[in-house]
Amino acid sequence: MSLNDFEIIKRLGEGAYSSVYHVRRIADHEYYALKKVRMMKLSDKEKENALNEVRILASIRHPNIVAYKEAFIDDASQSLCIVMEYADSGDLFQQICDHQKNSTLFKEEDIWRMFIQMVRGLRCLHEILIFHRDLKSANIFLNKDGTAKLGDMNVSKVAKKGMLYTQTGTPYYASPEVWRDQPYDKKSDIWSLGCVLYESITLKPPFRADDMQGLYKKVLRGVYPKIPSVYSTDLGNLVKSLIQVNPSMRPSCEGILEMQIVRKRIEKIFPNDEFYESQSSLLNTIRVPKNLLYLTDRLPKPSYESPTQKK
Repeated sequence: MSLNDFEIIKRLGEGAYSSVYHVRRIADHEYYALKKVRMMKLSDKEKENALNEVRILASIRHPNIVAYKEAFIDDASQSLCIVMEYADSGDLFQQICDHQKNSTLFKEEDIWRMFIQMVRGLRCLHEILIFHRDLKSANIFLNKDGTAKLGDMNVSKVAKKGMLYTQTGTPYYASPEVWRDQPYDKKSDIWSLGCVLYESITLKPPFRADDMQGLYKKVLRGVYPKIPSVYSTDLGNLVKSLIQVNPSMRPSCEGILEMQIVRKRIEKIFPNDEFYESQSSLLNTIRVPKNLLYLTDRLPKPSYESPTQKK
């Protein structure tokens, strides 16, 4: 495969060493998101993170996690290209910005719908001891049909012994234990999930400050402004249960889905709900060869649906 097999429609976003494009695959005329990572500019650790995202995405098949399609090296630019499912409604951060611009709020049912799906996607990761480590509104991808999916697994990590030590993530959503440079586990993702939930309700992160020291103090105190009174007490109580300074006080994904206030929303919003068993088998670590041209053979096989599967 090469970039010549895709028609680039537009650029969706850009980072320091990567760009994401909306593309159409010539072979099946379907639309996808293609992330192009300029490998030659990356440190060894950053190369590992890029391949780690491929490994994790290709290991999981779940309706609330962005689906992997394929990965290949584009020889001309020495870039790693990752082809993924395209979200036709953008990401949650974009929608929050739209609401801010229009001085509107999300409907409560839409918040519950997104949240329940976020928890289900996160539960799938936690079941195979993967911590996302960078849950934020920009990494929640949305579709016009109402589905929400977790994406951007660049710094996600497999915790072989249940705890992690390396600090990463985005400051507004980072848990107190990450700020304190302490070991952390999957409960750190739960804190970030609470921050994303709060932001979807108020259109602002729960903890904000003019500088890092001020943000650090606010996160460690764990005190945030109340949510607007137009929303239910249940929603406020849910936020409170997730944004707990003590990680042992935070529920697991399973615990969240078993809460009475969440169960009644599942029954209302997803009336014909079927429990989805994730198809997860963690692939082996992908090693970076000295010559990037040899990397393509080490990448997971393509995973496009055939026309019969789509029916």
